Amino acid sequence: MSRKTLNLTESLYDYVLSVSSREPQILQQLREKTASLERAEMQISPEQGQFMAWLIQLMGAAKTLEIGVFTGYSALSVALALPEDGKIIACDVNEEWTAIGQKYWEKAGIADKIDLHLAPALTTLDHLIASGESGSFDFAFIDADKTNYLHYYERTLQLIRPGGVIMVDNVLWGGSVINPDKQDDDTIAIRQFNEHLHQDDRITLSLLPIADGLTLAIRR
Repeated sequence: MSRKTLNLTESLYDYVLSVSSREPQILQQLREKTASLERAEMQISPEQGQFMAWLIQLMGAAKTLEIGVFTGYSALSVALALPEDGKIIACDVNEEWTAIGQKYWEKAGIADKIDLHLAPALTTLDHLIASGESGSFDFAFIDADKTNYLHYYERTLQLIRPGGVIMVDNVLWGGSVINPDKQDDDTIAIRQFNEHLHQDDRITLSLLPIADGLTLAIRR
């Protein structure tokens, strides 16, 4: 028994994966492809993708939202867990990176579940709200530019149904959130985001030390 989360060494992390990871081959292939890119560190971890899929199945989610796609690993993880009629609205601005994901979505046979919007995410979110989509999404994943996290969150909170879940990545930011020497825009934005959610009584909140920190927020 422990009073705090155990710090994972590389060996212990490898053990965790060895006894829990059930990464489908198509996801492994996409992860390995992404590893060759210059910005490969933007890729979520396999255990995070598996946790997202687990949560989708637990919730029985069918309509989801993703803000920040990169090469599509998280979208593919969710799509594989969705029911046949499930749908993801995926927001990104980078055509090159998302094109990689689209190839693997097609290969996995779930491309029809993912509606990719290549436009600024705030534009897409505002359009969804204006189109009467508020309160209709079961799940949302935010993993995009950090300085807009609060803007994404506020709009997503409108779009999520009561009881729906918002998951937010990188909320520990490599430990920079507690480093007073780190005063760049991204770090400041994440600190402000974390503090804002801590005080937000519209949600039930949990911050988990998975990967680079995951916030889970249930809309009340």
